[in-house]
Amino acid sequence: MLFRSLATGSNPIVLPVPGKGLPGVVTFRDLQDVNAMLIAARTHSKAVVIGGGLLGLEAAHALLKQGMKVTVVHLLETLMERQLDPVAGQLLKQSLERRGLQFHMPAKTTAIHGTDRVCAVELADGTIIEADLVVMAAGIRPNIELAKAAGLRCDRGVLVNDTLQTFDPCVYAVGECVQHRNNTYGLVAPLYEQARVCATHLAEHGVGQYRGSMLSTHLKVTGIDLFSAGDFLGGPGSEALVMRDAKRGIYKRIVIENNKLRGAVLYGDTRDAGSRSEERRVGKECRS
Repeated sequence: MLFRSLATGSNPIVLPVPGKGLPGVVTFRDLQDVNAMLIAARTHSKAVVIGGGLLGLEAAHALLKQGMKVTVVHLLETLMERQLDPVAGQLLKQSLERRGLQFHMPAKTTAIHGTDRVCAVELADGTIIEADLVVMAAGIRPNIELAKAAGLRCDRGVLVNDTLQTFDPCVYAVGECVQHRNNTYGLVAPLYEQARVCATHLAEHGVGQYRGSMLSTHLKVTGIDLFSAGDFLGGPGSEALVMRDAKRGIYKRIVIENNKLRGAVLYGDTRDAGSRSEERRVGKECRS
């Protein structure tokens, strides 16, 4: 039997607002986007980053270091809401504000203004923010066009089972295009885990299974120690242990359920996160 694999990745989400196609409006997904941002930073001074997630904050901080005045517009009340609880999100916001970043949140972008080039961003409350560069970092969407054209079952992503097999037994799929156990992934670590399992089945050697990834997160902004992993919010059957030292700017929250570690958020002091092997162990405990 001839097997085939699919790895079409994802596409950056472009907000459906007037002015989205103006020169100076870019996404933050590949090297071409990075080069466009660096070129803009040499000749322009004001940037707006739409999206207060991991990539959006890293883009905003990088543009700030390039000398631009940077404003982050985020739809929700908490920065990096998928990785942080409200307390850690507020601490992060305060730290970034001290570095020079400005924030509008919660705020919804309704239009991008300009003629030959972007000149401003308009928010739902009528606020106008001047901008020579707009970076859309509002997330990604699995690229499923090829899979749909081939007749494969898709939802948000290409549906796969624990062997990364699609509904066509001859076709496997991995990476950002897939939806596994109702989850999609936008980071490289799950792709490696998926690829190892998929490769054993394509080679007809082994019976490995992919049971999902529990990701750990580090923010790549110098001087800000931040780590999160697993279910850090918890549920009715869990217990949260919290330590906060306001004077030193340290906040730690771990969630325990049935005597197992389910998740953690560490801000200001991440030494307890341990080595990468320890992070993987925590991830396995969170999945068990």
